[in-house]
Amino acid sequence: MLSARSVFQEILDHDESYRLFCSIAASGEAQGGWENGRIAALVPESLRALAPKIARHGADEDKHGRLFNALLRKRGLDPVPVPEATDYTALLERRGIGLAHDKLRRDEPLTERDIVVYLAHSRVTEQRAAEQMDLLKRYFGEHPQIGRAIRMIAQDEENHLAYCHEELLRLAEQGHGPVIRRTLRDCARVEIEVHRDVSLAVMAHMGRILGWSRARSAVLAAGIRAVYAYERLGGRRRMVTLRLPERRDALGGPATSAPEFV
Repeated sequence: MLSARSVFQEILDHDESYRLFCSIAASGEAQGGWENGRIAALVPESLRALAPKIARHGADEDKHGRLFNALLRKRGLDPVPVPEATDYTALLERRGIGLAHDKLRRDEPLTERDIVVYLAHSRVTEQRAAEQMDLLKRYFGEHPQIGRAIRMIAQDEENHLAYCHEELLRLAEQGHGPVIRRTLRDCARVEIEVHRDVSLAVMAHMGRILGWSRARSAVLAAGIRAVYAYERLGGRRRMVTLRLPERRDALGGPATSAPEFV
């Protein structure tokens, strides 16, 4: 039976597909760690209270990248270069989502609007990350090889999403509501397109590695396009709404370590 669980299981059971999966994940997390670290260093004075939380976010992302690389090492595998078409973070940046890297490389303070836009973009992408990790936790949270890492990352992603909700609501009360709403809508529209394209590219690479039939690849591609159609028709609303989270001050402390892996 073709299901999300069976597809993930097949990917995890094969060294080369597992290698590509972990390499893509590690690269994206490491990129997010760098971006958040630079943003934390450049937060304007008026929003300096946010800097420790942004730094914590970046430290979590760095940890996730190390976890995925550690999972590779535990299986005696090395990372592989990430195919351009599967690089979610790079493709989002190319489409104008997230703060431009040339701006982050300069030692000039960001503006309040930059931070508002960054948090709105993060709210959308963290929704995707939290949902994907929740799916993996449901299927593989007790897996003897990857379960502990999956549970740890899933908890962090829930914290990141809660932090985005809370801080955006705080900034909306301070008069940034119109920019937040517009940015959330624009980002969600682009994100669902990039997610579709990246998912199709990842499945194409996995199909070649695992020798999937043309029919099986077509079914999986149709499923990815069906999800995109649902999100385009209204499913992306979950990415643009804001609500007070149950987890308050979710990034108020230091990042947790992962000594059993790194």
